[in-house]
Amino acid sequence: MGAGPAGATLALRLSRAGRPVTLVEASTSLERQFRGEALMPHGLEALEAMGLLPLAGAIPQRPLCGWSFVLEGRELFRLAEPLEAGPDAAACTLISQPELLRHWLAELGELPGARLLLGRRAAGLLLENGRVAGVRLDDGQTLTASLVVAADGRASRLRQQAGLPLQRRGDAIELLWFRLEGHDPSPLQGWFTTLIGPGGLFSAFDSASGGVQLGWVPQGEETSGDWAERFAALSPPALAAWLRDAAADLREPVRLRVEVGQVERWWRPGLLLLGDAAHPMSPVRAQGINLALRDACTAAEELLKALEGCGGEEQERRLDRALARIEARRRPECERIQTLQAEETQRGLLLRRQGWLRRALALNAPWLGALVAERWRRQQLPLRLGVTNLHGDGTTPAAAAAAAAARR
Repeated sequence: MGAGPAGATLALRLSRAGRPVTLVEASTSLERQFRGEALMPHGLEALEAMGLLPLAGAIPQRPLCGWSFVLEGRELFRLAEPLEAGPDAAACTLISQPELLRHWLAELGELPGARLLLGRRAAGLLLENGRVAGVRLDDGQTLTASLVVAADGRASRLRQQAGLPLQRRGDAIELLWFRLEGHDPSPLQGWFTTLIGPGGLFSAFDSASGGVQLGWVPQGEETSGDWAERFAALSPPALAAWLRDAAADLREPVRLRVEVGQVERWWRPGLLLLGDAAHPMSPVRAQGINLALRDACTAAEELLKALEGCGGEEQERRLDRALARIEARRRPECERIQTLQAEETQRGLLLRRQGWLRRALALNAPWLGALVAERWRRQQLPLRLGVTNLHGDGTTPAAAAAAAAARR
């Protein structure tokens, strides 16, 4: 249930392996104003493990050039991608998520034993002797299954119907998200840029499908204003002039209220929650799409092993044991990443509140910039490489990269 990154890739991986799969998606369109675009190295690792790389050339994509931080209109530092050294280092890649999902669903539709149902919602779970045995759709159709996977997003209906409560972490995160089309190229030149000043905090990047996306962290309930001018007031001269020239084409924002947390338990017999349904993420560093892909990769590995050479009640027992293993392997990374996201958010909010600190860093950027950049780069390693091994069999990628950096 749910044809986002977790649902689409898991369905495709299982179907490629010859398992009958029905993928149900509530929407008839995959377009949304806000969908994560950044595939970090740990998300690319999951795609590679599932046999989904290289990405098709028809999918809009571009490597991110790097990261830039601007305080008081002055650049504090910039770091080029990839942030890690070595021949195997991977750069963050920006993609059009709707086009990527359409590509995967088109392949799924061609595979024998796979079904795709768009524009259908789950109305309830089917239970048999206390076990989830399928779903009832909103048109009255029933789908029976050995396993129901709820990958239906942060407001998951199936999570609520299954009685699996969400344990929230901290206050909800508020974000205003904007798109600016038709003014390519932008002065950002492929750099993800975060800008902080007395007027607020926002980030901007060149979208893979063209145009610029901007995220504003509001103070209180602010939802309107001369946004182009507010962005320009925090920007260096070239970017400020470009934003003012493009002001008429800046779309009204989408207000995102993001609750972060973990489900008390990711599964019950016959049902597994994945992605934001299991652990709704903060938008910081695009972890939602990347952790969803890692969830799907681990789930495919465990489920395919559990389905080998058995049926009936034995298959149900093996599936349920696999669900417990999936949660045990994936929960620690998701919890740790949420903690790291919260810490990064607090650092940004501190700079927004403390004018003296912003000014001191901006004035001393020629001397302090490199030191701050190196500290920030090290903090990003687990958000890029993951904090647990994808296959659960050894040293974590972030730990290995940190050790290599220490040796250098």
